[in-house]
Amino acid sequence: MRKKAFLNSIVLFLIGLLLIFALAFCIKIYFSEQNADIPIYKVDTYEKKISLTFDISYSERNVDEILDILDKYDVEATFFVVGNWVDKNKEAVQEIHKRGHEIENHSNTHPNFNEISEEDIKTELETTSKKIKEITGKQSKIFRPPFGEINENKVKLCESLGYTVVKWSVDSMDWKNISDNNIIDRVAQNTSPGSIILFHGDGKNVDYYLDQIVYYFKQNGYNMVKVSDLIYHENYYIDSSGVQRLKK
Repeated sequence: MRKKAFLNSIVLFLIGLLLIFALAFCIKIYFSEQNADIPIYKVDTYEKKISLTFDISYSERNVDEILDILDKYDVEATFFVVGNWVDKNKEAVQEIHKRGHEIENHSNTHPNFNEISEEDIKTELETTSKKIKEITGKQSKIFRPPFGEINENKVKLCESLGYTVVKWSVDSMDWKNISDNNIIDRVAQNTSPGSIILFHGDGKNVDYYLDQIVYYFKQNGYNMVKVSDLIYHENYYIDSSGVQRLKK
């Protein structure tokens, strides 16, 4: 009987240890989900709000067409600009700002942020923000990493410098050699409330596919807003899939 009781106590002890380890593991997973140091890809919202974003790095050839289409449908967008591009296109930056759109930081020389030093990152961000502010009078607070490449440590660094790091949940693929209809279908089928959509400033036939996409969203009751009007600015967390959510 004593031997049986002893064995039972050992079994209960082991079960207790397993439960403790399981609980600790679940707690660890929960808090890692709640505090992921990754960019915002999408926003958790029930409202039919989305953001159209344009990366402007090399050419200004489509800026006027993009602005005219946005004006046509009375929607606002966010333009992520590279500092070196700003140097050569100050009038275009002024026009984007004048038309009521948001101009944010896409670095100064478009490097891969995982391959440069923390000091260089600071220079990249501050240089471009200064250029934007000199033209628009507004301080850039949102950053999109070139090529979409940025690790957790670099995200933390950007946040410590006052920037919210934002990527995208829908890639239009307008930078690839695909048809206009493929771009339209890709964006329409993958967009849902809270989506952040990536376009580029030098895509071919932007006057056609962008017009069709914005018209589609309008017809389907979507409100297209600036990124700063889509994301939450307090009392939020970013889960491990990059979705920004309000804390309950």
